[in-house]
Amino acid sequence: MNRLIYLFILFLLLLASCSSNTSETNASDAAYIENKGSDTIVNLALAWAERYQAEHPDVRISVTGGGSGTGIASLINGTVDIANASRKIKEEEMAEAQANGIEPVEHIIARDAIAVIVNPENPVSQLTLQQIADIYSGKLNNWSEVGGEDRPIVRLSRETNSGTHVYFLETVLRMGDSEDKTLFSMDTLLLPSSEGIIAEVRQNPNAIGYDGLGYVPKDLKMIAIAEQEGGAFVLPSIPTVNDKTYPIARDLYMYTDGEPTGIVKEYLDWILDSDAQEIVVELGFVPAVNTTTSAP
Repeated sequence: MNRLIYLFILFLLLLASCSSNTSETNASDAAYIENKGSDTIVNLALAWAERYQAEHPDVRISVTGGGSGTGIASLINGTVDIANASRKIKEEEMAEAQANGIEPVEHIIARDAIAVIVNPENPVSQLTLQQIADIYSGKLNNWSEVGGEDRPIVRLSRETNSGTHVYFLETVLRMGDSEDKTLFSMDTLLLPSSEGIIAEVRQNPNAIGYDGLGYVPKDLKMIAIAEQEGGAFVLPSIPTVNDKTYPIARDLYMYTDGEPTGIVKEYLDWILDSDAQEIVVELGFVPAVNTTTSAP
């Protein structure tokens, strides 16, 4: 009798071990995509990953932020499948990648407007691009200089690792001039996230910040911007990005090592399909117009 009990217990242990091994094997069989980078894109990337995994339960997608620079650095190091970026890859990053045996390929996955935001108590509602450049470079320091109240201007920006920071510097402060060396004023507060800028603008009537359109809550004021003195003042929106009347708009990117294949290609093809692009609109971004091109 004792021998039978012993054999029965041994059988149960073997059965449990087989079940465990089967589960581990099934888990390891799941396709896995590592996706990292731009904080501008992270919520969109998370929404895409959640929807795709629901439709493809055999696929696991890890999405993390950290900034465009972080994502591109991870691609260069070969530790991600897809790098998210809210700016184009830089020439020096491309050279570093190629020296490391990595060939970045660029995929335009959506478009975005950069909204300039202020506290609702601020009476200023429109600025020219030059005035915004002068505010952030430190030439203008009081709201009374742009039609507001006699209050000091508190400048807010994303940190230097952010693609949004780089884009704003090149497009607004330097007005697209590659020879211009203008920098942010030294007293600009550098914040690590979109949420940080929103929180500070919300509580500080003297603050000015900038953020992706999809991140701006309804309780903050967006500034209408004129590209030139005497031009029309335009608010950021999907229509004004598409018709190119809003002057601070950009493409958003995913980068892969070479032309994607297998599950990564299937995922990127899905992202550029109509169902996934509807999520772009839902989150306040602009659907991609172009598809895929090799990085310069």
